[in-house]
Amino acid sequence: MDKAHPLSSPMVVRSLEVDKDPFRPHESEELLGPDVPYLSAIGALMYLTNCTRPDIAFAVNLLARYISSPTRRHWNGVKHVFRYLRGTSDMGLFYSRGVKLNLQGYADAGFLSDPHKARSQTEYVFTCGNIVVSWKSVKQTMVSTSSNHSEVLAIYEASRECVWLRNMIEHIQESCELPSIKDYPTILYEDNAACIAQLSEGFIKGDRTKHISPKFFHAHEL
Repeated sequence: MDKAHPLSSPMVVRSLEVDKDPFRPHESEELLGPDVPYLSAIGALMYLTNCTRPDIAFAVNLLARYISSPTRRHWNGVKHVFRYLRGTSDMGLFYSRGVKLNLQGYADAGFLSDPHKARSQTEYVFTCGNIVVSWKSVKQTMVSTSSNHSEVLAIYEASRECVWLRNMIEHIQESCELPSIKDYPTILYEDNAACIAQLSEGFIKGDRTKHISPKFFHAHEL
């Protein structure tokens, strides 16, 4: 892949038609043989994802689902990510000293991002001093009945991460006798109006959402 043509995006555009989705599970196709290093490639990409490249998190999470039965389609997806990395080798995370440590979070959900198993995707990212410090892209473990439901689940996961990050930052600041963020709130951004309205009320209301577990409204108490 050293001389591969670079690409500008980490994955191809997915089709809204399930049977044309390039990332659909193995069907009647031939599986990759042991000579194709699919598992090793996914491991290398996951290392990058967890350390310095949050921009490939979704693509790698998607491709990692097929390590037990990868096909040529999935291998092409892996090579696509490597070609993207080839063209963006100068990108990474760079931390500067002297910046204001204001913690901010962004949460989102991809409703039915896995149409084959009716699962949505939870995604969040946190910045401190305008630099990314924590991120996650993972398939939800339960079926979301609406986009609002999937967003509530994403906010729940992001709020738990937010509490941990604040505790860690406060501990470091107090240990080093630095100004603390304890008196400053962390803003968690969300783009779903129905989700924001429901979490603001702090309780389950209406027939459409009464099935959502109360624990997912944990963010209202923070």
